[in-house]
Amino acid sequence: MSDLDISVVICVYTEDRWEDILAAVSSVRAQSRPALETLLVVDHNPALLDRLTKEYKEFEETGEVRVFANAGPRGLSAGRNTGIAAARGEVIAFLDDDAVAEREWLRRFAEGYADPRVMAVGGRTMPIWASGRRPAWFPEEFDWVVGCTYKGLPPGLVRVRNVLGGNASFRRTAFDAAGGFATGIGRDGDKRPLGCEETELCIRLTRARPDAVLLIDDRAVIHHRVPEAREHFGYFRTRAYAEGLSKALVARSVGADKGLESERRYTTRVLPAGVVRGLRDAVLARPGGGGRAGAIVAGVLTAAGGYVVGSVRARRGGATFSVVEIEGGSQ
Repeated sequence: MSDLDISVVICVYTEDRWEDILAAVSSVRAQSRPALETLLVVDHNPALLDRLTKEYKEFEETGEVRVFANAGPRGLSAGRNTGIAAARGEVIAFLDDDAVAEREWLRRFAEGYADPRVMAVGGRTMPIWASGRRPAWFPEEFDWVVGCTYKGLPPGLVRVRNVLGGNASFRRTAFDAAGGFATGIGRDGDKRPLGCEETELCIRLTRARPDAVLLIDDRAVIHHRVPEAREHFGYFRTRAYAEGLSKALVARSVGADKGLESERRYTTRVLPAGVVRGLRDAVLARPGGGGRAGAIVAGVLTAAGGYVVGSVRARRGGATFSVVEIEGGSQ
């Protein structure tokens, strides 16, 4: 197992998730392989910054938990970049503010870095549905809509094009080689739920370091809350459309061949199989089968529409993003 020190970055933006934030930090502090530190980065919310600073005052003194304001523009990417710059670890892990990590989470990440070629290790994210169970119509192939691992990703410890940002880790040297997360492409609080910033970073990383290996270990598990509002088809459709917009930006940055490499397999193999299963379940009168098949078709068409719109905007110069170099790491 690698003996590298691991810093954990949790980006936060709203007091509405106060209990979730505390639970996320507690799950890091309970790891079987202790983190060097937990960094809470607050996205332009002075009240939350003050509250968290008071909450973790005694831990700030020991360096176990440190609280920072996002030093860049509003949004998740700049928050992550702030955390990277402040982190002291040789590996930097990211955990969503509404998720909790299983006890072996960091241990599994650390094992992946025994190979010096490995630049990133991601994990498996499981949904915690607010209603207590998955909506019958919601296809597992679209769990990425709610920030979770989706059906179609290979199981076990596997090499991948990109890790998923809410449950991921990177060597610090990855950011030295490729720069930080691109701002202007990812999430910004409660605005349209754009994403793909980790995809763009990972592709940029492997271009800067062709020998880099990126892994997902499905034993590195976190559990992610899915609020009731995200269990409805309206959010499903909005998120699928936003994914298309984001993919257009990624393709603009790294080229369509690389930017859509994994998506081609997903849309030509995984999703058609999901439609067939849904229709079969409908014929067998199993709950939700027809709804799942219909949701997959609707999700594909909506994402494709977003991609077309995003591509047009990108060509017209209406959508921009930027990559910054990361400084710091010794604070």
